[in-house]
Amino acid sequence: MAELNGSPVSLEDLQTLALTNYGHFTSMRVDDGVIRGLSLHMERLVRDSHLVFGAELDPEKVLGYVRQAVAHQSGSFNIRITVFDPALEMGHPGVEAHPQVLVTSRPTGAMPPPPLKAKTFSFSRDLAVVKHMGLFGQLHLRREAQLAGYDDAIFVESDGRVSEGGTWNLGFVDEAGTVVWPDAPVLPGVTMQLLQQAHEQTTTAPVTLADLPRMRAAFATNTSIGVRSISKIDALEFDSDDPVLGTLRKAYAGLPDERL
Repeated sequence: MAELNGSPVSLEDLQTLALTNYGHFTSMRVDDGVIRGLSLHMERLVRDSHLVFGAELDPEKVLGYVRQAVAHQSGSFNIRITVFDPALEMGHPGVEAHPQVLVTSRPTGAMPPPPLKAKTFSFSRDLAVVKHMGLFGQLHLRREAQLAGYDDAIFVESDGRVSEGGTWNLGFVDEAGTVVWPDAPVLPGVTMQLLQQAHEQTTTAPVTLADLPRMRAAFATNTSIGVRSISKIDALEFDSDDPVLGTLRKAYAGLPDERL
Protein backbone atom coordinates (compact mmCIF):
# COMPACT_ATOMS: atom_id res chain seq x y z
CA MET A 1 0.00 0.00 0.00
CA ALA A 2 1.32 3.42 -0.98
CA GLU A 3 -0.75 6.60 -1.28
CA LEU A 4 0.35 10.18 -1.88
CA ASN A 5 -2.08 12.77 -0.50
CA GLY A 6 -4.79 10.11 -0.45
CA SER A 7 -4.30 8.85 -4.02
CA PRO A 8 -2.28 5.92 -5.41
CA VAL A 9 1.31 7.02 -5.81
CA SER A 10 2.93 7.04 -9.26
CA LEU A 11 6.45 6.16 -10.31
CA GLU A 12 7.00 9.79 -11.30
CA ASP A 13 5.99 10.92 -7.82
CA LEU A 14 8.58 8.61 -6.27
CA GLN A 15 11.50 9.75 -8.41
CA THR A 16 12.36 12.58 -6.02
CA LEU A 17 12.60 10.10 -3.15
CA ALA A 18 15.01 7.95 -5.13
CA LEU A 19 17.10 10.67 -6.77
CA THR A 20 17.03 13.63 -4.36
CA ASN A 21 16.18 11.84 -1.10
CA TYR A 22 15.27 14.99 0.85
CA GLY A 23 12.51 14.86 3.42
CA HIS A 24 11.50 13.47 6.79
CA PHE A 25 9.23 10.75 8.16
CA THR A 26 7.80 8.98 11.16
CA SER A 27 6.99 5.31 11.62
CA MET A 28 4.19 4.01 13.83
CA ARG A 29 3.17 0.53 14.93
CA VAL A 30 -0.56 -0.14 14.78
CA ASP A 31 -2.06 -2.82 17.04
CA ASP A 32 -5.77 -3.34 16.37
CA GLY A 33 -6.23 0.32 15.51
CA VAL A 34 -4.21 1.63 18.48
CA ILE A 35 -0.95 3.62 18.15
CA ARG A 36 1.16 4.38 21.20
CA GLY A 37 2.23 8.02 21.14
CA LEU A 38 0.12 8.97 18.12
CA SER A 39 -0.03 12.64 19.18
CA LEU A 40 3.77 12.72 19.59
CA HIS A 41 4.21 11.31 16.09
CA MET A 42 2.00 14.10 14.70
CA GLU A 43 3.92 16.71 16.69
CA ARG A 44 7.16 15.35 15.21
CA LEU A 45 5.86 15.67 11.65
CA VAL A 46 4.73 19.25 12.21
CA ARG A 47 8.00 20.24 13.92
CA ASP A 48 10.21 18.56 11.33
CA SER A 49 8.27 20.09 8.44
CA HIS A 50 9.25 23.50 9.84
CA LEU A 51 12.90 22.45 10.22
CA VAL A 52 13.28 20.66 6.88
CA PHE A 53 11.00 22.69 4.60
CA GLY A 54 10.07 25.86 6.47
CA ALA A 55 6.47 24.89 5.81
CA GLU A 56 3.29 24.20 7.75
CA LEU A 57 1.81 20.71 7.92
CA ASP A 58 -1.80 20.05 8.94
CA PRO A 59 -1.79 17.04 11.31
CA GLU A 60 -5.52 16.44 10.90
CA LYS A 61 -5.13 16.22 7.14
CA VAL A 62 -2.23 13.78 7.63
CA LEU A 63 -4.36 11.62 9.92
CA GLY A 64 -7.11 11.65 7.31
CA TYR A 65 -4.69 10.27 4.71
CA VAL A 66 -3.51 7.60 7.14
CA ARG A 67 -7.03 6.50 8.10
CA GLN A 68 -8.01 6.20 4.46
CA ALA A 69 -4.88 4.28 3.51
CA VAL A 70 -5.22 1.64 6.23
CA ALA A 71 -9.01 1.45 6.45
CA HIS A 72 -9.08 -2.19 5.36
CA GLN A 73 -6.08 -3.41 7.37
CA SER A 74 -6.41 -5.11 10.75
CA GLY A 75 -4.16 -6.68 13.37
CA SER A 76 -0.60 -5.41 13.81
CA PHE A 77 1.43 -3.61 11.14
CA ASN A 78 3.69 -0.60 10.68
CA ILE A 79 2.76 2.68 9.01
CA ARG A 80 5.35 5.07 7.64
CA ILE A 81 4.42 8.67 6.89
CA THR A 82 7.00 10.31 4.62
CA VAL A 83 6.88 14.05 3.99
CA PHE A 84 8.64 15.29 0.85
CA ASP A 85 8.18 17.59 -2.13
CA PRO A 86 8.04 15.65 -5.43
CA ALA A 87 8.89 18.86 -7.34
CA LEU A 88 12.06 19.61 -5.38
CA GLU A 89 15.22 19.33 -7.49
CA MET A 90 18.69 18.46 -6.26
CA GLY A 91 20.15 21.59 -7.81
CA HIS A 92 17.55 23.95 -6.32
CA PRO A 93 16.59 22.81 -2.81
CA GLY A 94 16.21 26.42 -1.69
CA VAL A 95 13.00 27.11 -3.62
CA GLU A 96 9.70 27.38 -1.79
CA ALA A 97 8.69 23.87 -0.81
CA HIS A 98 5.24 22.30 -0.92
CA PRO A 99 5.52 19.14 1.16
CA GLN A 100 3.32 16.18 0.27
CA VAL A 101 2.35 13.17 2.40
CA LEU A 102 3.21 9.61 1.39
CA VAL A 103 1.62 6.83 3.48
CA THR A 104 2.98 3.29 3.23
CA SER A 105 2.57 0.18 5.36
CA ARG A 106 4.52 -3.00 5.99
CA PRO A 107 4.23 -6.07 8.23
CA THR A 108 5.59 -5.97 11.75
CA GLY A 109 6.95 -8.60 14.11
CA ALA A 110 6.14 -9.65 17.64
CA MET A 111 7.39 -7.54 20.56
CA PRO A 112 9.92 -7.69 21.97
CA PRO A 113 12.33 -9.11 19.37
CA PRO A 114 15.24 -11.27 20.61
CA PRO A 115 18.23 -9.52 22.21
CA LEU A 116 20.62 -7.84 19.82
CA LYS A 117 24.39 -7.50 19.68
CA ALA A 118 25.79 -4.08 18.76
CA LYS A 119 29.15 -2.80 17.60
CA THR A 120 30.26 0.77 18.30
CA PHE A 121 31.40 3.19 15.61
CA SER A 122 32.53 6.81 15.67
CA PHE A 123 29.62 8.58 13.98
CA SER A 124 27.09 11.39 14.48
CA ARG A 125 23.96 11.79 12.39
CA ASP A 126 23.37 14.99 10.44
CA LEU A 127 20.72 17.09 12.19
CA ALA A 128 20.15 14.37 14.75
CA VAL A 129 16.97 15.99 16.11
CA VAL A 130 15.15 15.23 12.82
CA LYS A 131 13.97 11.81 11.66
CA HIS A 132 15.14 12.51 8.12
CA MET A 133 15.54 10.33 5.07
CA GLY A 134 19.34 10.52 4.82
CA LEU A 135 20.05 6.98 6.02
CA PHE A 136 23.21 6.09 4.08
CA GLY A 137 25.62 6.53 7.00
CA GLN A 138 23.43 4.52 9.38
CA LEU A 139 22.84 1.67 6.95
CA HIS A 140 26.50 1.55 5.97
CA LEU A 141 27.52 1.10 9.61
CA ARG A 142 24.71 -1.42 10.18
CA ARG A 143 26.13 -3.38 7.27
CA GLU A 144 29.65 -3.14 8.70
CA ALA A 145 28.38 -4.34 12.08
CA GLN A 146 26.59 -7.31 10.53
CA LEU A 147 29.62 -8.25 8.49
CA ALA A 148 31.55 -8.31 11.78
CA GLY A 149 29.04 -10.70 13.35
CA TYR A 150 26.83 -8.18 15.15
CA ASP A 151 23.22 -7.12 14.55
CA ASP A 152 23.49 -3.34 14.47
CA ALA A 153 25.60 -0.27 15.15
CA ILE A 154 25.84 2.09 18.13
CA PHE A 155 27.17 5.58 17.48
CA VAL A 156 29.88 7.27 19.55
CA GLU A 157 30.58 11.01 19.49
CA SER A 158 34.12 12.34 19.06
CA ASP A 159 34.29 13.01 22.82
CA GLY A 160 33.55 9.37 23.63
CA ARG A 161 29.86 9.75 24.52
CA VAL A 162 27.58 7.05 23.17
CA SER A 163 24.45 8.44 21.54
CA GLU A 164 22.00 6.17 19.70
CA GLY A 165 21.68 3.09 17.53
CA GLY A 166 21.21 2.59 13.81
CA THR A 167 17.49 3.46 13.82
CA TRP A 168 16.67 3.38 17.53
CA ASN A 169 17.28 5.12 20.82
CA LEU A 170 19.67 3.62 23.33
CA GLY A 171 19.15 3.24 27.06
CA PHE A 172 20.94 1.67 30.01
CA VAL A 173 20.18 0.41 33.50
CA ASP A 174 22.86 1.39 36.01
CA GLU A 175 23.98 -0.48 39.14
CA ALA A 176 21.25 1.16 41.23
CA GLY A 177 18.50 0.17 38.78
CA THR A 178 18.05 3.67 37.35
CA VAL A 179 17.29 3.95 33.65
CA VAL A 180 19.91 6.17 32.02
CA TRP A 181 19.35 7.80 28.64
CA PRO A 182 22.54 9.13 26.99
CA ASP A 183 22.93 12.89 27.01
CA ALA A 184 24.17 13.32 23.43
CA PRO A 185 22.86 14.44 20.01
CA VAL A 186 20.04 11.93 19.47
CA LEU A 187 16.66 11.70 17.81
CA PRO A 188 13.94 12.47 20.40
CA GLY A 189 12.27 9.13 19.78
CA VAL A 190 8.58 8.77 20.57
CA THR A 191 9.03 5.47 22.42
CA MET A 192 11.87 6.98 24.45
CA GLN A 193 9.71 9.98 25.40
CA LEU A 194 6.83 7.75 26.45
CA LEU A 195 9.10 5.63 28.63
CA GLN A 196 10.68 8.70 30.22
CA GLN A 197 7.20 9.83 31.24
CA ALA A 198 6.01 6.40 32.40
CA HIS A 199 9.05 5.25 34.40
CA GLU A 200 9.89 7.30 37.49
CA GLN A 201 13.46 6.09 38.16
CA THR A 202 14.87 7.69 35.02
CA THR A 203 17.63 10.17 34.24
CA THR A 204 19.48 11.64 31.27
CA ALA A 205 23.26 11.85 31.64
CA PRO A 206 26.43 11.55 29.56
CA VAL A 207 27.43 7.91 29.04
CA THR A 208 30.91 7.22 27.68
CA LEU A 209 32.45 3.98 26.50
CA ALA A 210 34.37 3.93 29.79
CA ASP A 211 31.05 3.96 31.68
CA LEU A 212 29.62 0.88 29.99
CA PRO A 213 31.15 -1.72 32.36
CA ARG A 214 29.22 -0.03 35.20
CA MET A 215 25.87 -0.59 33.47
CA ARG A 216 24.07 -3.81 34.29
CA ALA A 217 21.72 -3.76 31.27
CA ALA A 218 21.31 -2.04 27.91
CA PHE A 219 18.33 -1.78 25.58
CA ALA A 220 17.06 -0.33 22.31
CA THR A 221 13.71 1.41 21.78
CA ASN A 222 11.58 2.44 18.85
CA THR A 223 7.98 2.06 17.76
CA SER A 224 8.57 -1.26 15.99
CA ILE A 225 10.48 -3.05 18.74
CA GLY A 226 9.23 -1.48 21.97
CA VAL A 227 11.96 -2.29 24.53
CA ARG A 228 14.56 -4.66 23.07
CA SER A 229 17.37 -6.05 25.20
CA ILE A 230 20.96 -5.57 24.09
CA SER A 231 23.02 -8.60 25.08
CA LYS A 232 26.39 -7.36 23.88
CA ILE A 233 28.15 -4.11 22.98
CA ASP A 234 31.53 -4.80 21.40
CA ALA A 235 33.05 -7.43 23.74
CA LEU A 236 31.02 -6.36 26.79
CA GLU A 237 28.03 -8.55 27.73
CA PHE A 238 24.83 -7.38 29.47
CA ASP A 239 21.96 -9.10 31.28
CA SER A 240 19.15 -9.50 28.76
CA ASP A 241 16.68 -10.46 31.50
CA ASP A 242 17.26 -7.61 33.93
CA PRO A 243 13.99 -7.00 35.84
CA VAL A 244 14.03 -3.29 35.02
CA LEU A 245 13.61 -4.17 31.34
CA GLY A 246 10.49 -6.12 32.25
CA THR A 247 9.22 -3.11 34.20
CA LEU A 248 9.78 -0.87 31.18
CA ARG A 249 7.92 -3.26 28.89
CA LYS A 250 5.01 -3.42 31.32
CA ALA A 251 4.90 0.37 31.55
CA TYR A 252 4.97 0.69 27.77
CA ALA A 253 2.21 -1.88 27.31
CA GLY A 254 0.07 -0.06 29.89
CA LEU A 255 0.20 3.36 28.24
CA PRO A 256 -3.17 4.99 27.44
CA ASP A 257 -4.56 3.98 24.06
CA GLU A 258 -4.55 6.50 21.22
CA ARG A 259 -6.90 5.16 18.58
CA LEU A 260 -6.27 5.96 14.94
